[in-house]
Amino acid sequence: MDRFRMIFQYFQSNSESVMNGICGLLALASVKMYTCFDFSCPCLTRYNMAYGLGIMFIPAIALFLCGLILNRQSLVMLEEWRRPQGHRKKDLAVIRYMCSSIMQRAMVAPVVWIIVTLLDGKCLICAFSGSVDPEKFVGLDNTTLVQVQQLLAKVPCKDDELMRNNTSRKAVSRYLRSWSQALGWSILLILIVAAFLARWLRPCFNQATLLQARHWSNYIDIEQKIFEETCCEHSRLFAHKCILHFFESMRREITLHSFSLPREGQEAEGEECLLRGITDQDQVNKLLKTWYYEKPPLDVSQV
Repeated sequence: MDRFRMIFQYFQSNSESVMNGICGLLALASVKMYTCFDFSCPCLTRYNMAYGLGIMFIPAIALFLCGLILNRQSLVMLEEWRRPQGHRKKDLAVIRYMCSSIMQRAMVAPVVWIIVTLLDGKCLICAFSGSVDPEKFVGLDNTTLVQVQQLLAKVPCKDDELMRNNTSRKAVSRYLRSWSQALGWSILLILIVAAFLARWLRPCFNQATLLQARHWSNYIDIEQKIFEETCCEHSRLFAHKCILHFFESMRREITLHSFSLPREGQEAEGEECLLRGITDQDQVNKLLKTWYYEKPPLDVSQV
């Protein structure tokens, strides 16, 4: 039990490191999902683009939502943004910092998925095979428009009878794959340059404001965790007291079954102290309501 408690405390104290690890695992999972995915373009004029772009962006959106769901700070940020003013003012800089941090981590896996699909090229070939200019390729300029559309739609299907012996299929496929890979490498280069500039230009801005935003964003997260732990401890003690009161008439039977009941003096010193004088349901509801609507100011000198 102590080992699980140590692991839980480690996750709580290193939530940022844990989230970085989760984002890395999502990125690796996106690559593994694409390598295991059986891509089958329908090779129909009306459905190629929808299928190709759908495979490129729908899993990316799903991975982005998974990144938001797994990030605990996303819920903390929303609660901080939506909570009433109370006795504590809301700092928009802190909320913006939390939002930026959440979005950066959640975008890792979707960007990896999109870059992998572009470097592979199958999605772009399926989506835009019917949009190329047939005059640029030999063998497509002497056919009717309907035949050209049918041939271009079947470019991703190399085993199709119409395209098996067609010399222009490989040319169109290489043309679109080159554009897809160029776009993928360009996006990757832009992201690396943007990360490099953000890393090296950060000291040029106001570091005090950034440090304050980071400090109070961590504080909000830790405060919420400690409040939840305290509520769980109070709930456990409150439930213990209620159960003991319920079984008060069965004290003898409980004693015979080796269930040790605390003495009156021990209860007063132990559980009554931890219950903080909150001994009924209405008081608990009032406490939770007060915490939500009137959070205390950040001034420990008043304690």
